[in-house]
Amino acid sequence: MGRVRIGTCSWADRTMIERWYPPEASTPAARLRYYAERFDTVEADAPFYAIPDRRVVENWAKRTPEGFTFHVKAFGMMTQHAVDERALHPELREYPHAVERGRVKRPSQEMVDLAFDLFLESIEPLEESGRLGGILMQFPPFFTALDEALREENLAYIDYARTKLGKRLMLVEFRHPSWVDESRVRDTLGFLADRDITYVAVDAPQFPTNTTMPPLVTATNKTGYVRLHGRNRETYFARNISAADRFDYLYTGEELEEWAPRVRKLAQDTETTYVMFNNCKYDYAPRNAREFAEMLGPDLTAPLEQRVDAQLGLGL
Repeated sequence: MGRVRIGTCSWADRTMIERWYPPEASTPAARLRYYAERFDTVEADAPFYAIPDRRVVENWAKRTPEGFTFHVKAFGMMTQHAVDERALHPELREYPHAVERGRVKRPSQEMVDLAFDLFLESIEPLEESGRLGGILMQFPPFFTALDEALREENLAYIDYARTKLGKRLMLVEFRHPSWVDESRVRDTLGFLADRDITYVAVDAPQFPTNTTMPPLVTATNKTGYVRLHGRNRETYFARNISAADRFDYLYTGEELEEWAPRVRKLAQDTETTYVMFNNCKYDYAPRNAREFAEMLGPDLTAPLEQRVDAQLGLGL
């Protein structure tokens, strides 16, 4: 059985800083070190909004111990999201592009190609230090499989992204349930498995209209990945609010218990499974992450060498 590693989808949200960190963790460096003393993996979601400065990423690597893993959310242009023109990398500004209400839409293929290249260059320090986990490709709700022509077009884009990312671990999160409805789920999962792409399982609020992804958990390669977004129906589709406000939700013990058998099964089918809490309002994410780790127990969450040592000590 593989190991389960648990963390959060941010370590620097403003409300998390105010509620979770002690007063002495008053700088970005101190906060990341404090986080890395308590968890061994994190998701960097800020790159979704802007390609990070390489020097910032170098500091992430320097401030975390060996064995710590960063998953990085792809820049929005790489997953067909409209992005804030003010956040464009200087080299991207040189390309002609359409702007609607301050957001870049319908970028040229050359612009998207460069966005991938600049993004991958920016996260090289994580690769070079052995701290890069997966690159999260979270596609928007309008990226669907509702008809065959659209499905083929979107699958071709995933193929393109797979080529651009090379051998790096690619994590795909769909946000429209058409990808996993009864008529398409086998083909979707087979497509990902054939390309060594991890299907990202999600927990999200469910609606009668079936507008969010169901909690499907399955392995498409040796790495499992789960993102828990909370179940706040009132804010999940809200516009013009912060990510922390969108995912303002504290899981109950009973709700976490629903995920324990699913994660145990995923761990049986993978070498490593990551469970990442995206309910980053206040101290909710680290609190739920710690609760879930205790729920699973050290037989799953401890490194393999520690589990072997424990078994030897018990004469097992």
